[in-house]
Amino acid sequence: MTTPLKVAIAGAGAISEFHLKGWQAQSGIELVAICDPDAQKARARADEFAIAQVYTDTARMLDEARPDALDIITPVGTHAPLVRMAAAHGIHVMCQKPMTPTVAEAEALIADVGEKIRFMVHENYRFRPHYAEIAQRVQGGQIGRLRHARLTVRSASLFSYGDAPAFLLNRQPYLAEFPRLLVFEVLIHHLDALRAILGEMHVLNARLDRINPALKGEDVALVTLQSREGGAIITIDANISALGYPDLPTDRLELLGDADTLVYDRDRITLLSRPDDVSIHDLAANYQACFTGAVTEFVTGLRTGRAFATDRLDNLETLRLMEAIYDKAGGGVGCCCGL
Repeated sequence: MTTPLKVAIAGAGAISEFHLKGWQAQSGIELVAICDPDAQKARARADEFAIAQVYTDTARMLDEARPDALDIITPVGTHAPLVRMAAAHGIHVMCQKPMTPTVAEAEALIADVGEKIRFMVHENYRFRPHYAEIAQRVQGGQIGRLRHARLTVRSASLFSYGDAPAFLLNRQPYLAEFPRLLVFEVLIHHLDALRAILGEMHVLNARLDRINPALKGEDVALVTLQSREGGAIITIDANISALGYPDLPTDRLELLGDADTLVYDRDRITLLSRPDDVSIHDLAANYQACFTGAVTEFVTGLRTGRAFATDRLDNLETLRLMEAIYDKAGGGVGCCCGL
């Protein structure tokens, strides 16, 4: 491209820092404006990342700044109206996950937008270097045919010792009111990463529970899925009110094939036939890398016309898995419904 891609940002909350660092890492990009209802937050981000214009109204920002693309980093309930607004202006969109609260709303949004603009969901776990490496190794045949997989997710994100605030609730206090929490807010990432690694799946059964009584939604989930190709059983065991664990989720993924077993545990990947050959990852660096990777995917797709890995149609399949888990769990905490 001979002219810079002009980008506007909607949302200046905590997570916007990582989006903006991802934009800083791109070439041929001009951050032309940022908008947030809290003008002080927008101004602070604008000063930090050298963004010229600050707004508190997105419609005005799109009218005046006339960007080529909009990065939506706002609460989930605002996603659909902002995507529609951008589409009406012919502005391409990258939108934070989840695309919408429900599959039905996502289907309606996708139908309304059609092919007016390019539309990608910022679902970044598949861009985490450790999960990208796992996908490459599995698809390269290192474990042969997958027979069984187990993912364990642990953190103290939603519960804490003594009077200290829980990490995730301190950063995003509104999450305490979410009737759908762990699967909707956290495991949706893992579902998308598993799709990228293992292909499509369907949900067999699910059970949800709550440890922290201050929450409306679930902080514990046990889910069983089955791969559509090959029929492997995949289990997800997640608890993000697990005392003694770090604030940010730590993952362990075992992939058992008919040729070998690949294990990812916190920061290292090991093929069990070669136990001394360990791939070690810097998880702090990988956290930013996945944001940068998602932004790079969006920019590359816009410039080349290539389909986004997390295009709105692909991400719809992740939303369907998320919603199927709630359906199988009977729609509520403490309920179980299987086949």
